[in-house]
Amino acid sequence: MCPTIGVHFSRMISAMGDFANAFPNDVLELDRSPEALSEYQQLLTGLIEEDLPRHEARFKEMLNRDTIRAMALFRSSLDRQEEEINARIHLINQALHDLDYQVGTYIEIDSITSPDIEIRDFKQRLKSCVEFSTDDSLYSEEKFERVKDLIEQMRNEPKWTKKVVDVRFWHLFNVVERYREDGTEKECYSDSGGKSGGQKEKLAYSILAAAILLQYGLVEKGRASQSSQRRFNLVVIDEAFARGSKDSTRFGLELFKRLGLQLLLVTPLQKLDVIEHYVNHVHFVDHANNRSVLLNMTIEQYRDRLSQHKQLQKYQHMVQQNTPNEKIDG
Repeated sequence: MCPTIGVHFSRMISAMGDFANAFPNDVLELDRSPEALSEYQQLLTGLIEEDLPRHEARFKEMLNRDTIRAMALFRSSLDRQEEEINARIHLINQALHDLDYQVGTYIEIDSITSPDIEIRDFKQRLKSCVEFSTDDSLYSEEKFERVKDLIEQMRNEPKWTKKVVDVRFWHLFNVVERYREDGTEKECYSDSGGKSGGQKEKLAYSILAAAILLQYGLVEKGRASQSSQRRFNLVVIDEAFARGSKDSTRFGLELFKRLGLQLLLVTPLQKLDVIEHYVNHVHFVDHANNRSVLLNMTIEQYRDRLSQHKQLQKYQHMVQQNTPNEKIDG
C-alpha cells in the first residue's frame, strides 16, 4: 500500500472512531472499517442538507426563552411555597412568644434545612439549570443536558419526584425553649422523649396549633391575613383536655385563642373551671331512658346555675349536719 494512502486510511478510521465516540446512538449498526464508508458519507450528506448550524441561534433562543424560563418559574414556585411556610411559622412563633411555657420561658418552632441527600441534590440540580454562565456556547449545550436529565428523572421516577418537590420535606422542625429575659436557648426538643406529662402536652398543643394554622392558611406574605379576622376557623376537639393538667389545658386554650381559632370542645365534666373562661356557650348532653336531651345555655346562664347548684349542695350539707341521728330501739 502506498504510504500516502496508508496515512489517509488511518486518518479515515480514526475519524470514524471519533464520530462514533461523540455520537454513539447514530452509529449503532456501523463499524469502523472502509466497508462502512458509504454509510458515513450518507450521514454527512444528511447533516449538510439539514444545515443544523443554521438553527443554532434559534435553538439557543428557544432554550433560553422557553425551557430555561419554565425551569426558573418552577423553581420560583417552590421557593414561594417555602417562603409561605416560613411566614406561617413566624406567625405561630409570635403567638407562642406571649405565652409562658414555664416560669420565665417561652417556646418557638425552629426550622432547619433537611439533610436528606436526595432533596439537597435536587435543589442543587434545579439551581444549576437556571443559573447563568459566562460562556454562551457552553451555556446552551450544558444547560440543555442538565434540564433534560432532570426532567427525564422526574418523569421516570414518580416516587422520587413526589418527595423532592414537596416543600414540606425540605425542612425539619424542632421546638426550642428560650429564657424570656434574654432569648437565649434553654433546651431544644427534637422529640418528647424523657419529658414530663405537662411538657409533652404543651408541645403537642404547639404542634397541633401549627398544623391547624398551616391547614387553614391564615397568613399571607408573612403577615396575618386581614380576612382571617372575619373567617370562621372552626376546630373540633373530642375528649378535650380530658387527661391533661389544668396548666397545660390553660396553655392550649390561650394559644388557640391568640391564633384566632373558634373551638368546639367535646369533653366530659372535667376542667370546666378552666374551659369556661374560653367559651361563650355551653351545651349539656344527657342520655336517660333511651332519650338524649340537649340543654343549651350561655356561659353566664351556666355560671348562674352552677352557683345555685353549689348553694343548694351547701344547704343540703348543713341540713344533714344539723339533723340529729334517730335512735332505734331494738
